[in-house]
Amino acid sequence: MSASSTLARGLSVADALELSSLAGTRVVAGQSGMGRAIQRLNVMEVPDILPWVKPDELLLTTGYPLRDHPSGMAALVGDLADRGLAALAIKLGRYMDELPGEVLRAADEAGLPILLLPEGVAFDDVLNQLLTDILNRQTATLVRSEEVHRVLVNVVLAGGGLAAITNELPALLRGGVMVTTPDGRVLARSGLDEATVGDPRYFELTSGRFQVERFKHGIRALDDVGPRVAQVPILAGSLDHGRIVLITHERHIDPSDVHLLERAAATAALVITRDLAVAAVESKYQGDFLRDLLAGRVGDPEHAVRHCATLGWDVDRPMVVVVAEMDTEPASPMPAVGDLRPAHERFANAWTMVVRERDPRAAVAGYSQEVVVVMGAAGYADGPGRLVRTMVSQVSGDGGGGRRAFATGISRVVAGPDQIPAAYEQARQAARVGRQMYGVGAVADFDDLGVYRLISLVPEGAELKAFMAETLGDLAVSGDAETDDLRATLEVLLDNNLNVAETARLLHFHYNTLRYRIGKLERMLGPFTTDPHLRLNLMVALRVVRMRGL
Repeated sequence: MSASSTLARGLSVADALELSSLAGTRVVAGQSGMGRAIQRLNVMEVPDILPWVKPDELLLTTGYPLRDHPSGMAALVGDLADRGLAALAIKLGRYMDELPGEVLRAADEAGLPILLLPEGVAFDDVLNQLLTDILNRQTATLVRSEEVHRVLVNVVLAGGGLAAITNELPALLRGGVMVTTPDGRVLARSGLDEATVGDPRYFELTSGRFQVERFKHGIRALDDVGPRVAQVPILAGSLDHGRIVLITHERHIDPSDVHLLERAAATAALVITRDLAVAAVESKYQGDFLRDLLAGRVGDPEHAVRHCATLGWDVDRPMVVVVAEMDTEPASPMPAVGDLRPAHERFANAWTMVVRERDPRAAVAGYSQEVVVVMGAAGYADGPGRLVRTMVSQVSGDGGGGRRAFATGISRVVAGPDQIPAAYEQARQAARVGRQMYGVGAVADFDDLGVYRLISLVPEGAELKAFMAETLGDLAVSGDAETDDLRATLEVLLDNNLNVAETARLLHFHYNTLRYRIGKLERMLGPFTTDPHLRLNLMVALRVVRMRGL
């Protein structure tokens, strides 16, 4: 629906019945259509009215054209509903004494309100008051639209950002307003109380993402019963930059609200395009310097600290390096609808937003397939791993973000910029090994890799497979239920340092059953319960089995 038709929406049938000129009017059929909009008025005093009927009209009649053929009125009601008539108001008593039952049934089926006017109502009073009310509403909407336009232009001219837009709109729209990314991550908001932000009907509680997929766009939001949420896409050419969202509690959203959101979305597109152009230049320079820092090419550590400070980064403190590597995907000849920005760009933007919320002085840069974060590590009793996992959850959107899968690696804590290159390699190795161990969405800490770090350094997968086959024998082959069960028994037994009682408890076996299995395993593998070297080989081979892709 166009902006002009949105503005000309008029008033609903239910609202019209509140006017004094329609006092005493009864709705005798078509109750389900009381939300139909009245934009025009017409009077029916000729039998061939259909060619003159327009959508969203209130048709007034005394029944004079149908006085001799009241039975034909049922078919007429269906035709009028098909033409988009808002309602039919009839005044009985002079030409028709009552409406046939089939007429009322036809109106109920079509959802076309039939209004029974009181005897003393004059058509000219109805016409004058309804037209005046419609024009007044349109004028008020235009004035409100002009005020929003003026405010938004001032925001742009003053160089304001998305926060300036959302700060101005709640008073004009009488509701909470926010700007989000295409998948619902909040970029700026105003007028939303904590109860709304914590409402699972609107937001994911763990990530704080607004659930854009649950609500309709634009004028279609008015199709919902009692609409309280409307969102409009922020588009610049073929690029989808996000959504501007209105949430109300004290009133329903009407078509004029959607029109004003469309204006605000156009302004937000200008602001975002401007900010992206500036950020692209800054990101290129920052990304190049961070790459030099990760490669150890920045020279003196004190110079690195000073230069990073000019970029807004603090590297003179305990730090941790985080690497998030996107999983590869098959090339697609056509981008998906709403997915027109490069994936790595959206990925980097998501990480930047999430990291900046927690550490404004962190360094963040996105490259072709990875994002690198150098952030503070002080103040976490159990290390920064839990914080990083929380950020990963937010970036991935808990299943609602629609982003590419990625693996994340976390380095050891380092004390200065000269140690950052080694930390970067640790984080990359943790991401790579974590993906092999845990698959999609893996998050791995370098200090927790243990022997997996050494296994990952073996360049040839064939060598690892040969070692696994020689050490485990028949247990190296997966797919057979009995073999897999025996291998699981062996792994739990070795992990519990050959404690038979504890292993039997964990596996829910009888003690004697486990003793029998141990004997069978020793016949297959050798005396591992008494040979520590064989036991070590078996434990390493089982770790190889755990690593994916081998």
